[in-house]
Amino acid sequence: MTDYGHEPVFGVSIDPTVHGIDQAFAVARRADDLGLDLLAVQDHAYQPSHLDTWTLLTYLSAATGRITVMPDVADLQLRPPAMLAKAASTLSIMNGGRVQLGVGGGPFPDAIAGMGMPRREPAAMVAYSDAAVGILRAALRGGHIDAGNDEHRVSYAAGPVAADPPQVWLGAQKPRMLRLVGRKADGWISPLNIYVPPAEVPEKQRTIDEAARSAGRDPAEIRRIYNVIGTITGAGTSTRHDARQGLVGDVTAWTAFVTDAVVALGFDTFVFWPTGDAQQQTEVFATQVVPAVRASVTRARSTR
Repeated sequence: MTDYGHEPVFGVSIDPTVHGIDQAFAVARRADDLGLDLLAVQDHAYQPSHLDTWTLLTYLSAATGRITVMPDVADLQLRPPAMLAKAASTLSIMNGGRVQLGVGGGPFPDAIAGMGMPRREPAAMVAYSDAAVGILRAALRGGHIDAGNDEHRVSYAAGPVAADPPQVWLGAQKPRMLRLVGRKADGWISPLNIYVPPAEVPEKQRTIDEAARSAGRDPAEIRRIYNVIGTITGAGTSTRHDARQGLVGDVTAWTAFVTDAVVALGFDTFVFWPTGDAQQQTEVFATQVVPAVRASVTRARSTR
């Protein structure tokens, strides 16, 4: 059993499609009102129906008062780290520190190449991501940056610096990227639970932890973020894990699932991807699932 002891954090994924603009802002404002912690927006710039993620995050930030925004995850090959650090620091300064940085290496080399970037096969993508994460973390703290590797190198003066610089959370699924999380990132963002089911999580956590220890880091300092897709149903309905729809079950089932993900799997942050009515699902998640999970985690930890 793995529990790194962090207090649970909860957010909701915002649909970035152009036809969903009104709903995106309605969900964002309601999530803010209900006390959720994060608004997350996926980043697939090569999708013609998707709005630009960073522009959408900026507008969502301006339309809300307290909730943090994050890309889930920004494509590092389409958003080079020096400029991404500048954008994240700028938004953090302007919105009072309400920014975290979810980033990833970019899963679709043909689509990335189609937008004018080099086509990198997996090994080169990992090397690029390694350089990018190092550059990002340094640049967010300012000063002269001379960093990188053969895949990507910079030498420039970074800034401005936010009062509370965003953390860099890396999306990863396979061993080389998981080891990069352990060596360099502030957090691991797991893909959706339909791609990384609970049974596969412990091995991935071990890979991160071993890499962290080898790099002289405390694994407990690395945040663990789970993207969880599904639908919260009415009380007493049967629970199922659907290959496309994710977790389908009532508040009790969701509470048990998320609690176990905290105290047994080591996650501390949850981004809910509702497959039903986004506004209604966000309401139920924030008002029923979240408080139940907080109470359940407290009980579980107190009995150890």
